[in-house]
Parts: sequence; C-alpha cells; structure tokens
Amino acid sequence: MRRHLRRIGLGMTVKVAAAFLELLIPYVLEYIIDRLAPRGQAGPVIGWGLVMAGLAWAVRWGNIFANQSAVAVSRDCTRALRQDLFARTLTLSGSQADRFGLPSLISRMTLDSYNVQNFVTSIQTVGVRAPIMLVGGVCVALTMDTALASVLCVLAPVMTVIVILVSRKGVPLYDRVQREADRMTRVMRENVTGVRVVKALCKEPYEEQRFREVNRRLTRSDLTASTVMAIPAPAVQLFMNLGLILVVLIGARRVNSDAAEPGVILAFLIYFNLILHSAMSFNRIFLLLSKAAASADRIAEVLRTPEDQPVLPAGARREDGALIEFDRVSFTYARTHGEKDAAAFAGSGRSKCLDDVSFRLERGETLGIIGHTGSGKSTLIRLLMRFYDADQGTVYVDGRDVRTYGKRELREKFGAAFQSDVIFAESIRENITLGRTLADEEVLRAAEDAMALEFVMEKPGGLDHEADIKGANFSGGQKQRLCIARALAARPEILILDDAASALDYRTDARLRQALREGYPGVTTVVAAQRVSSIMGADLILVLEDGRITGAGRHGELLERCPVYRDIYQSQMGDLD
Repeated sequence: MRRHLRRIGLGMTVKVAAAFLELLIPYVLEYIIDRLAPRGQAGPVIGWGLVMAGLAWAVRWGNIFANQSAVAVSRDCTRALRQDLFARTLTLSGSQADRFGLPSLISRMTLDSYNVQNFVTSIQTVGVRAPIMLVGGVCVALTMDTALASVLCVLAPVMTVIVILVSRKGVPLYDRVQREADRMTRVMRENVTGVRVVKALCKEPYEEQRFREVNRRLTRSDLTASTVMAIPAPAVQLFMNLGLILVVLIGARRVNSDAAEPGVILAFLIYFNLILHSAMSFNRIFLLLSKAAASADRIAEVLRTPEDQPVLPAGARREDGALIEFDRVSFTYARTHGEKDAAAFAGSGRSKCLDDVSFRLERGETLGIIGHTGSGKSTLIRLLMRFYDADQGTVYVDGRDVRTYGKRELREKFGAAFQSDVIFAESIRENITLGRTLADEEVLRAAEDAMALEFVMEKPGGLDHEADIKGANFSGGQKQRLCIARALAARPEILILDDAASALDYRTDARLRQALREGYPGVTTVVAAQRVSSIMGADLILVLEDGRITGAGRHGELLERCPVYRDIYQSQMGDLD
C-alpha cells in the first residue's frame, strides 16, 4: 500500500471532513427548532435549512469521492498482491510446492486475496468514519445534555468489550474455514480432472459422497465461525436500543420539567442513532478483520517462504568432457514432505527414491532411462533440472554443480517435454513458442521434427488455431507432439523427453527418433521411457529398479548381462530368438 499513500491520505482526509460535517447537521437542526422556530420568522429557518441541505450535499459527495478512492486503492493493492503471490508461486521449489499443494495455492490466490481486498476497502471507508462518528457523537452529546450522555458513557465500554472478546476468536476460526476450503478445492479439482475415469468406472455416487463430506465439513466450520462472529451484532444492537429507550424516557421527563429543550432531545436521538450505526460498523470491521487476518497470514506464508535452493559459489569446473554427471546421488521425497508423507513412504518398503546413482554422459550423446513404474526415472530428471536438490551426492551439468547455476541460467540449457505436459488455451504458435521470440520458420521446423506439422497445417488457421483448455481439441498423441515441438523450438543444448512419446504409435515414434538423430546431432538427449524401442539406440541406457541402477550400457550389452532389461525386452519385443 506504500505506493498509494498519497491517494490514501487524500481519500481519508475527505472522509474525515465529511464525517465532521455530518456531525454538524443534528446540531444545526437543534438550533433551528429551539432558537429560530419560536421566533416565528420564516427567513432564518429557511436560510439555516439551506445550510443543512448544503452540509448534506457536501457529506454525500465527499463520501462518494472517498469511497471511490478507497475502492481504487484496494483494487490496485490486491492486483499487485496477487501478482507477487503468483510470481512467488512460480519460483517455489518442488518440495515447497508439494508442501502447500495446488488447491491451497489457488485458494490463497483467489479467496484469501478477496478477503484482504474487502478489509482494505472497509478500513479506508467505514474504518475512518465509524470512530469519528462514535467519539464525535459522544463528545457533542456531552456538550448538549450531560444527563443523557451519561447513558452512552455507561453502554460504550460494555459494547467495546463484547466486540473485542469475540473478535479474538475469529482469526483461528476463519483459518480453519480456509483450510477446509482448500480440501474442497482439491476434491473438486481431482474430479474435474479425472471426470472420464469417474464416469468410466461408474463412481459418480462414491465421488458425490466424498464431495458431500468435505462440503459438510466446510459448511460446519463456516457456520461455527459465522455464529461466533455474529454474536456482537445483536448484543450491540440490544444495548443500544435499551439505551435509546432510556434516552427517550429521561429526555421526556427533562422536557416536561423544563430541564431540556425539545430540539436537544431530537438532536440527541439522531446522534444516538449515528452512534448505534457506528458501533455496528465497528462490529463489521472486526468481522472483516478476522477473515482478512487469517487470509493475510496464509498469503504471507507463501510470500515469506525462504528460498530453499540457494545458488552456491561456483567452484572449479570439472574439465573432463562430461556434459551430465551424477556422482553417488541419493534422494527421498519424504524428507521434504513432512512426517505424514515420510511415514507413508516408509510403509512402501523403500528407503530412497534414488539410491547411490552414478553415471556420465558426454556432449552430444543420448541417455536412455528405463524401468518399471516408480523406479525413479522422472525423479532423476527432476534432480538434473534442479526442481529438487539431492539429499546426498552431486549433480553436474557441463562440469559445474547444478547448485552453482542460477535457475534461469541452468534451465535455459534444457528443452523439456513431459508425459503429462500442459497445452495452454492459446494458439498453436503460442503453445510452441511459450513467450520466446521465435520466427515462424523455427516454429514450423520444430513442428516438422516433432511429427506435428501435418496435423497442425490441417487445423483451421494453422499455427493460429486456438487450443481448448488443456488441449481438449487434440488427441493424446497430438498433444505430446506439440509439447515435443515446444522443447525443440529453441534448439536446446540438452533435450529432455520424460515419457513424452508414450501416446505415439510405434511408427510415429520411430520417425521421431530418426528426425532427432538427423536434425539435432549435437544435442545431448535424455529419454525416460517405458518402451525399449524408444531407448534401444541410446549411447548409454540406465536400468532403474527401486531407485538403484541395476544395469548400465548399450542395448546389446544389457541384453547379455542385465536380467531386468532382458525381461523388459522380452515382454515387449518377444523372444530373443
């Protein structure tokens, strides 16, 4: 908000001035009734009536200006907050993103930022007017009639205590509501993403019950928080109305005994009404504060999350020619995911996702990685691109520890395509370039090498054809080829294909491998695959089993001395004979 201090100050100044002018209106009314009306002269009454109208006009337009300024400030502040939150989310390490969870990050970006925006608006409007009307109303009332004002002096502390005590309960209650909202968002996202699986297995009733449970828990949490935070409103209104009754009774007696003027009583009732509304406004502010405080803590938790992948000082470069090297690397997700995930991982019977992995890959060579599901293929690639840091050992790229690279410097060396890669709701051109400055010739060349050019040019508009959300208007194989084209477009130094051709037929897969060999001879390629045919021509093949390398070498060598590789080959390609 610091950049908007001038606009905030101007808006609050106008709001304060409008509040003081509003306090003058009942005072002028009392003067007209008690001083001017008894004289029987219309001119002064009309003149001061016009003064009242002028004050009301100034109050109206002052409040409009101040409210518009407050809304603009809160809008701009929240927009900047969301931008910072989004930028920080993109820079979270893999372990940090796993800890927060995607549904929670989405909830913080949307619902939590909305709660903060509501409070920032209210504190500049109601938060400025309410205390002035409350304190100013009491002060003016004391100058008009001390006996009547004593009623306010008795009730005000009682109402203040009620509001403060209840509001202290609000922050933890609304924090719980937000956590339950995260759970509901997660279940909703899972079902929207996997709706075809749900339908195929006729699991709609099961998922409806699952959603009903998280929805019920959210409703219960919200009901508890809302019930507790609703206590001050009727309590304050009850005390204020009791006070209003006392003012009427005491005022009537004082008028009958000539101890007070009728105009004073009327003005006092107006002030009392203003004070009542100000007290109710305080309750609303504390309600918004409870929500906003819980939401602000959740947003700040992301923004203040420390960098857990610092760039280390660059040491001496290993001048031995290897572009990629793993030196006794071990890694376990459970170490970064907390006790719950650690227990779940331990229950699987495995100790590490990668265990003492070592290999070297020279520049321009191709590395093939194969193994059963869960053997650690994708984990190896994530460590290579430094999505995670190894627990033990060192990963080298071009002779340097990957931890000595800035993230941009390191990842600009890579072009990557993953099995579950994302197609954005943009044109084909924008999906391939992804914000990079590339000529259409480069885009078309990449699409051709990825075996995607034929179907791209058949689409209406060609490169300008718009993809639906998550690429719903493309087949699985077409989406994978677009992702491979994206990886090839900038002609990277290292090409990563993490099971990126699993949806391709064998013929297209073979044509793709041939195009990569012929068109990218100097590119170092890392291919993780389930198919032997996708990696059998690699210069080095790693066979992973339970995070350990059980075989390393070329295709022919592994067939002779690696039983795991031979079993995979026979199950896919038939007998060796």
